[in-house]
Amino acid sequence: MVSSKSRSYISILLHVFSWLLFAFVLLFHQPLSWNITLPFQFWIKQGCILLMLIAVFYVNSKILVPQLLLKNKTLTFVLVILAIAIFAGPFIKVIDNTLNLPALMTKAFNELGIPRPPKRSDKVDVFLIMMTMFMVGISTSVTLIQKWQADKQSREALEKEKIGSELSFLKAQINPHFFFNTLNNIYALTHVDVEKSRKALHKLSRMMRYLLYETQSGITPLSKEVSFIVDYIELMKLRLNDITTVMFQEPVLKSDPQIAPMLFLPYIENAFKYGVSTTEPSEISISLELQDKQLTMTVKNSIFKNNAVTADEYGGIGLSNTKRRLELLYPGKHTFSAHTTEDAQAFIVNLTLTLNDTELHSS
Repeated sequence: MVSSKSRSYISILLHVFSWLLFAFVLLFHQPLSWNITLPFQFWIKQGCILLMLIAVFYVNSKILVPQLLLKNKTLTFVLVILAIAIFAGPFIKVIDNTLNLPALMTKAFNELGIPRPPKRSDKVDVFLIMMTMFMVGISTSVTLIQKWQADKQSREALEKEKIGSELSFLKAQINPHFFFNTLNNIYALTHVDVEKSRKALHKLSRMMRYLLYETQSGITPLSKEVSFIVDYIELMKLRLNDITTVMFQEPVLKSDPQIAPMLFLPYIENAFKYGVSTTEPSEISISLELQDKQLTMTVKNSIFKNNAVTADEYGGIGLSNTKRRLELLYPGKHTFSAHTTEDAQAFIVNLTLTLNDTELHSS
């Protein structure tokens, strides 16, 4: 990556090269084609014109455009530019007379018997005015483009900072929500089976280490997220009775892509919240499948009359935060659907993430 110091050197070299090219083409090339020995004073004048145009370029770029044009003082800006263009001619005329250049140029051409090129009007030097306005136009355009680029970079940086802050806030909401629910489950388990509650606390501590230390960068290997989900499912199974069946199909991983953590868990949590009954047989089926660039999660759970949930009612703090995280992290690269089966016996959630090449091959 090019450093800011290197970019500064490159910019300076580019400016120097551009001015040398401009000077040769517009100020020195034609006189050199006259095939005469021009007086030294002529080159002094050409150098003065070059310095004047350089001054016009940078004064306009660094002072007039930022202080007048960009502050909506357009009329003042136009008047100042017109004044510069008008007084450029008299300024060069003073240099001409000071160097006695008209007489020296006539003498140089007469010595070789070559007619001198037609003199520009003594009243208005149209060429010089055009050159001055050309410099103003170029410097104004360059400055406005640079301002637009700087504003764009600033907006992008602010948007990135805003998104980062929002993601941190959402994640901070999701984690306490998850631990609150899990601790409630373990607390209920302590009244039934102390040994199971100990195992549950061990799994919870492992899950906490994962969330606190291995997801701080905002991405995690899919294999570790799968292990986290397995621990969560095993934790939930400790409080279930024999009439509840839980199945989890892990993805076959040929590679270990990077994903955002805690995107799947809220949907799995809801399956255990709505898909378990203490009196009726129930089933929860969870699968993760990775095919090409598509990572698909499918969660299916039984529903019951006393706690049936529709797609419109499907929500809660964990799910609303996850939905927002998906919009920020995978904009245009995720699809979500939630619906009840035709027989109204099960509820199905599908979430598909489209991973890019960097995410797929960063393991």
